[in-house]
Amino acid sequence: MANDRLRTAILAANLTVDDLAARVDADPKTVDRWIRNEVVPHRKTRHKIVGVLGGREQDLWPSLATVARPTPTESELVHLYPSRSAITGRGWEALLAGVQERMDVLVFSGAFLVEQYDLVPLIREKAAEGVQFRLLVGDEESEAVKQRAIEEGTPGGLEGRIQLMRRYLADVADLAGVEVRTHGEILYNSLYRFDDDLLVNGHVLGALAGQSPVMHLRRQPNGQMWQHYMRSFERTWSAGVPEKPLEWP
Repeated sequence: MANDRLRTAILAANLTVDDLAARVDADPKTVDRWIRNEVVPHRKTRHKIVGVLGGREQDLWPSLATVARPTPTESELVHLYPSRSAITGRGWEALLAGVQERMDVLVFSGAFLVEQYDLVPLIREKAAEGVQFRLLVGDEESEAVKQRAIEEGTPGGLEGRIQLMRRYLADVADLAGVEVRTHGEILYNSLYRFDDDLLVNGHVLGALAGQSPVMHLRRQPNGQMWQHYMRSFERTWSAGVPEKPLEWP
């Protein structure tokens, strides 16, 4: 099994394999082997890696921890970002490009995925390959959306971004394997699922979602955190209203 913690930490630092190799005096092929989990670097090299990427050794190599082995719930946490904005473009692109089976999104707007990462063309391409998409966006006329707009200091702005996102998604809503629904629920988190990877973006009173922390979880057998958040998605999805096909005048 690949070392997703190390790979994510490299992406979070906005580095490439070659960049890390140069900074710790290693061959790029050796770094690839670390990521594939074929070998664990020597102690001195691990210290260099931690110095470049931050965190602790046991965060990148849990098997080396001197304390008891992490429980399945603890090992679900791949990385904690101080804000959604701290996730690099390369990190988003890797998650989007890597989807092979299912992508689920629960947001109020999420328009940044379209405008920064070309989500609509990606949906067309991936849906043709059999990937399933479930996309839940807010109903701009709902009380939950209006209240959230006031709380984040953008009255009227959030509603406009939602309308924009719904218009974007209307171009792919009729594709096989693509479902788009709207909801009027209070959102405590935005959720972005990419197969077995899940980004949980907390919502904080008075702050925009992009300013709030994000947990990167990876699905594990018997993992409680993954199931906890995905139950929330499923509950909201079941109450969502399917989008109608776009009708031109």
